[in-house]
Amino acid sequence: MEFGKIIVSETAFNSENPQDVIHSNISIINLMREEGVNDDLIHEDALMSYYLDYYWSQLLEGNFAQFVHQSGWDKELNELIEEGLALIGAERHLELFQQQAKKVKLMSSVKLAKFLKGKLEGVNPVRDALNLDAFFELEENLIERNAHFLKSHPDFEVLSVDEIFTTLEAFVGHEIKRM
Repeated sequence: MEFGKIIVSETAFNSENPQDVIHSNISIINLMREEGVNDDLIHEDALMSYYLDYYWSQLLEGNFAQFVHQSGWDKELNELIEEGLALIGAERHLELFQQQAKKVKLMSSVKLAKFLKGKLEGVNPVRDALNLDAFFELEENLIERNAHFLKSHPDFEVLSVDEIFTTLEAFVGHEIKRM
């Protein structure tokens, strides 16, 4: 049985910062995972939002090359991000993602494997070829689009922290230790 809701806390929902809604979703997914809930049972759009934030965080920390390196250039993850960018209407981000993905696909498998196993720091022509400052110049705000997507989702629900725990405990079938 899938958990059919995308839940965020009242505090996050009422925050002026759209990142808070995304982080609340992430916290709930992380809690579910800690309680042994398989990703297949977590709402797919909640997970998609989670991975879009992962993608954006990697870009902010170290550009596209860091995303490729840290993610291991995972086919399923890349498909999720591509679908997610399309779903939230981030067309410019999607275009850039596809453009950069093409660069990776054109690399030899040996070159890509060497890049993925190697260090990101220091002299690294592959890293330099993959990095692109155009991500930061786009007029599309990925955080705002991601948060808006969650908030306008038909399965979106705002709960107090106590209600979140009660709901998740009912789903996992046992009490969850609260920090």
